[in-house]
This record gives sequence, C-alpha cells and structure tokens, in this order.
Amino acid sequence: MGCPDWPKCFGQWVPPTSVSQLPEDYKEQYASHREKKNQKFARYLHWIGLEVTSNQILNDKSIGLEAEFNVNKTWVEYVNRLVGVVIGFFIIALFVISWNTRLLVPELFNGSLALLILVIIQGWFGSIVVSTNLTAWTVTVHLFLALAMVALLIWLLERSGQDRVWNGRNVKIWLIAGMAVLLTQIFLGTKVREVLDRLAGTVRREEWIENAGLSFILHRSFSWAVLLIQVILWFKLRKTTSEYSLTLAPLVLILLSLLTGTAMAYFAVPPSLQPVHLLLAFVTFGWLFKVYLQAQKKVA
Repeated sequence: MGCPDWPKCFGQWVPPTSVSQLPEDYKEQYASHREKKNQKFARYLHWIGLEVTSNQILNDKSIGLEAEFNVNKTWVEYVNRLVGVVIGFFIIALFVISWNTRLLVPELFNGSLALLILVIIQGWFGSIVVSTNLTAWTVTVHLFLALAMVALLIWLLERSGQDRVWNGRNVKIWLIAGMAVLLTQIFLGTKVREVLDRLAGTVRREEWIENAGLSFILHRSFSWAVLLIQVILWFKLRKTTSEYSLTLAPLVLILLSLLTGTAMAYFAVPPSLQPVHLLLAFVTFGWLFKVYLQAQKKVA
C-alpha cells in the first residue's frame, strides 16, 4: 500500500519523498477514493454471481484502513509499476510486430493478442489489489495472472524458434506432474503469506513461523513432493537428452528454492528472501513449461 491510488502515486507521476508533501487529510482522501472504486468492483462481482465475495469487500472494515506514509514502500511500489509499464510497452511492440504474421503464422498473432489482453487485465487487476488494501485473494489472483503471462511468453518464444531434435515422449507426463505440484506449492505458499500478513503487527517477526499453523506445515511438507518429482525428472531427462542445462537446471532451481524457504523458516522470514523465494518458483515453472513445449515438438 505504498501508493494508495493507481496509476498515479498519491496523485503524482513522481511520488513524494516525505509525508510533508501530502495534505494533512491524505488518509481520508485516498480511503474515500478507494471506497468508491471498491463499490464499483463489488457491483461487477455481484453481476457475475459472486455475491459472497462482493459482500465481503463491501463489509470488510479493514479494507478501508489507510496505511501510514512510508517512503521505502512508496518507491518500491512505484518501481514495480514502472517495470510493469515497460513490460506493457514490450508486449505492445510484440503485438505490432506479430501483425505481419497474422496470415502466415496466425497462432503467433493470436498468442500475442492474447498476451496483450492479459497484460491489460493484469494492469487493471493490479489497481483492484491496491483499492482493496491487499485483500488476500486479489494478491493471489494477481500472482497467478503473472504466471499465466510467463507461460504465454515462453509458448510464443518456443513457437517462433527452431525445433529441437530430441525425444521427449517419455518425460512429458513427469513434466506435467512437475508443473502441477509446483503450482500447488505456489498456491500453498500464498496461504502461508496470508497467515503471515495477519500475524504482522500482532506478534514478533521471530514468532511468525511457530504461529503460522497448518498452512506452513502443508507448504513445508509438500516441498518434499516437489523435490521428489524433480529428482525423477532429472533421471528421466538424462536418459532422453544430452543437453546439460535442460536436465540439471530445474533440479538446481528447486534446491535453491528449498534452501531459501528453509532460511526463511529458521531466520524469522527475512524480507529480502521472500521475493527471491518466489522468483525461484516462477523461474522453475517457466523452465519446466519450456522443456514441456520442446518435448511436444515432433522429431524432424
């Protein structure tokens, strides 16, 4: 909540660096603005049949609470938005370039169009994450939309590249299993994040993990399933292809992810490790999806 409005930050294209640059009633102003946006979003949810979720947004008093100005959080959030804008420009450029392929290779054009639509939805939904004051389910949806964008970008990359000649028939089922368990693990990780968000401000950071309960136990225990699948994949891929990076990279990434997860559990969830832990999971999923697409290609 470093920037309580969207797309500007405190109504400015260049965010403030001090609370003195804001009006005294800034909390009331932005809380009122977000309330109007949430009422509109709640009407959309009601219209598509999500009455319970709609009512939760309208009746949850915590959504209307405005955070104190924090210059570090403000600029982290604003840099996040700037990176998002750069990504958007690249995807627009990709769509423009793909226009010339719409007749010759229509799937590349259709994929680029789908990606453009997805990034627009992602940008809009990012504003919902802000307006609902980081409501847990909106953060999770925002995360998985980003994963979908990663998958679509990798699909476009593979479809536009040269075919790899290797037999992937024997490992496709394990690749699917690897992606499935990893997505499940990422989802379980979002449940841990929700619990930690609730604990923040009520218990000391050193006590977060011991108070995380079943969500953390499930996430920790399921990591063994993720590791087991990756070890099996490693053996399968070694027999299928001689490409070193193809066989070893997913296993190394998962081991690094487990290492960062263990470090967070034993060292009071250092803030610097949280994004690294998540990034490793994203890269692992992207790599597995890339290998799966290569395994789908026919041998020349």
